[in-house]
Formats: sequence, structure tokens, C-alpha cells
Amino acid sequence: MAQGFKTRITDLLGIRHPILCGGMMHLADAKFVSAVVNAGAMGFISALTFPDPKQLRDEIQKCRALAGDKAFGVNLYISPREDANSRLDNLLSVVRDEKVAVVETAGGNPGQIVPFMKEAGIKVIHKVPAVRFALSAERAGVDAVILVGAECGGHPGYMMVGSMVQGADGPQKLSIPVVLGGGIGQGSQLTAALAMGCEGVLMGTRMLVSEEIWAHRDYKQRMVEGTGQDSLVVQTTIKNHHRVLHNETAEAVIELERQGAKDYESFAHLLSGSLAKEAYTSGDTSQGLLDYGQSACFANEIEPVERIISRFIDEAVAATRRLPSLVS
Repeated sequence: MAQGFKTRITDLLGIRHPILCGGMMHLADAKFVSAVVNAGAMGFISALTFPDPKQLRDEIQKCRALAGDKAFGVNLYISPREDANSRLDNLLSVVRDEKVAVVETAGGNPGQIVPFMKEAGIKVIHKVPAVRFALSAERAGVDAVILVGAECGGHPGYMMVGSMVQGADGPQKLSIPVVLGGGIGQGSQLTAALAMGCEGVLMGTRMLVSEEIWAHRDYKQRMVEGTGQDSLVVQTTIKNHHRVLHNETAEAVIELERQGAKDYESFAHLLSGSLAKEAYTSGDTSQGLLDYGQSACFANEIEPVERIISRFIDEAVAATRRLPSLVS
């Protein structure tokens, strides 16, 4: 068995490695998530990828069959737009009835979801872009928080606080376990996060080159060719900061912002998730807002999840062995 680390998050979730792989919209399905948990980490099926309750139930059961007796989770994105949450409401009972081990909530306040899940013995981890929101989540009763820094793909928050600051600040102010995300893709970063008091790390962009991700190989090859510097943060005028791949759709959003657009309706035709799904399907990455973080610089090869996780842990162990020689 590969070497590992024992932390509060590995104890909480019953996993071998203190690594979480985020519930990526359209991409985090049973095949990918089961590969993650079989490699000793924790993965989350994206609930909104399967908006029909039967679809989600089938996907959870498929993941259970592929993962054996290993625990896995479901991602529940709470939209800041109340009118957009009706889809999620229809899925909560499925998650609860299927008794998944843990949910990863993100976006809006998880306050109403926490008691609903905990009554069924399901753990709740809430993902936030700033310590102030993590403190609110702690008061709401979540079991752990994920703090993401400005480097992350997806939504880094309008404060744009970097991961090194988040990783050092969060554990000092929170009593529950803190997992650090944003720009994570090399094992030495896990060692650094643990040294700062975090209990684990979250990876998203780094995992986009996994063989088990269903997306078109041309899409994955574009990730391999990326540097992480080829990202843009869009939707800043409506305070919904979104780090994405620099492409034609992102440029169009930036142009609308330059023109002074400040309401969701102005951007709606460009923000459609169907554009991103089409890019994943066709491999044409010129269209759609495609979540894409700075850790793309570490995603240099299309390879199995198990190999990515195993190398990451080896790198982390090597980093811990380097430290004692530096202490005088």
C-alpha cells in the first residue's frame, strides 16, 4: 500500500489520502468518482449534472457498484439566484435516501441543507472562497470546510484571496477541519497545506486530464497544452467571479463587461451550461465558459486517476522528508 497521511479529514471521511476531488459540473460522474475513491481519495458526483431524480439515483447506484464498499460523495451547488434552486430541491431527497457518505455544498448558504442531511447521518462539507464565509458555515453546523483561493478554476469569490493566505488563516480561526483548494496540483502543496494547519487539499483542474473523465480527448489535450496562465476571470461586474479558460466565449463576456453590463440577463446567453457541455463533448474549447484554474500547469499528461493520486502522494512524502534537513 502506498504511503499516506492521517489527518482529521481522513478520519472524518474514512479515506486513505487527505485529497478531495471536486464535484465538477458535467464531468464528475460515477466512472470518475469511483476511480477517485478507489485510489484512496474522496470524490463527489455532481448532482446538477443529473437533474432528473431517477438519473441521479441511477448514477449513485452505479458509483456504489464500481466503488465497492468505499465511501463517496455528492456535490450540491446552491445557486445565489433563488429561482435557480428548484432543480436542486428535487434532488436532495434522492441524496438523503441513498445515504451517501458526504455532500460537498457550494455557492449559497447551506443552513437548510445541514440538518436535512445530518438527520440521515450524512456529513456536510461546505466550499467557500473566504474565511468569513467558512465561519458562517461552521456556525451552521457543517463538519468541515473547503477554502478555495483565487487560483482556482470555477468561482474564487469576489475577494480573490490567494490560497497561501487562506491556508494559513483558516485553521487559526476555525475549529472544524479545513481543506485547501485553488491552484493545487503538486504533492508538495499538500505538505505545505498540512504544515499550515489544514487537514487536506482539494483538486479540480488538475484532474481534468484523467482518463476516466468522459470528455473528448481533444479537450483533455488542450488542458495538457495549457499553462494555467491562459485563464480569465469573468463576470466581475456582477460579483460572480468565474475563472475560466481564455476562449471566444470568455472574450465575449469580457467585452460585455467593458460595455458596462451589470445584470445577469445581459450575460445569460453566454453563461449557458449547454455551451460548456458541448465543448466537453466535441473537444472544441473555443466555446463555453470552461472552469480552468492555474494548476493546469501541473496537468501535463492524460493518465489514469490512480496514477495522478499516487504520484501526488509520493511528491508530498518527498517534500516532508526534505523539511528536517532545513531546520537548524
